[in-house]
Parts: sequence; C-alpha cells; structure tokens
Amino acid sequence: MLCVLFLGQKEAIFSTNYVGIIIQTFSALLMIWARITFGLRSFHGAANTTKGELVTKGPYKWLRHPIYASLIYFFWAGVLSHISVETIAAVIIITAGLIGRFLLEEKFLLVAYPQYVTYAAQTKRIIPFVA
Repeated sequence: MLCVLFLGQKEAIFSTNYVGIIIQTFSALLMIWARITFGLRSFHGAANTTKGELVTKGPYKWLRHPIYASLIYFFWAGVLSHISVETIAAVIIITAGLIGRFLLEEKFLLVAYPQYVTYAAQTKRIIPFVA
C-alpha cells in the first residue's frame, strides 16, 4: 500500500503514452470482468476465495488470477511513462506482494477444491499461455 501511495505522490500511477494507456484500459476492463465473473464475494478486502464454487469461466478460463494480473499489468504500464529507480522499485515491491498473495491463496484453493490441481495444470497464473 505504501508503494501505491508513493507512486501516487510521484504522479506515476497513470501512463502518459499511448501503449501504456491502452494496457491500463485493458487492465481495468479485465479487473471489472474478473470481479463480475467471481461474484459479490470479490468486492471486499477480506474476500474468501474458498467460499462458494471454484470459478473457471470468464477470464478465469485463461488466467488463474486475473484480478492480480490486472493490477500487475496496470502498475507496470504506469511505470513505463515514469521510469526511475524509485518507481521501478515500487512496482517490483507491489508485484512481489501480489505474487506472494496469490501463491498463498493457491495453498488454500488446493485444500478447498480437489479439482484445483487439474485447473492449475491447464491454466496459467498471470500471463495467458506463458506464465
């Protein structure tokens, strides 16, 4: 959270170039699509990802973590317009935090949903067809 505040203070969250703006726009749309697909349980900070059924449709068909992915894409697109050691470090910390969070979340998902093993084997985490 501090890194996001730092980027905001530096006015380095939003991209100022066309490629970055396009990436951020698609990131925001991915976030909205993922949240709508996941349902009401994704609209608060203490969302329980293991409550209800395993979601494998919509953006979850291609990405296991489209909400986290959209945040990663958004912040990296913003730093492209504001490249400095500090902004890159802040986005690396944000990315590491999000990766840590989804790795921990996966441990809970493996316990709650036996079919998660098959789903995880077929679906990439944050970059479709790649990673």
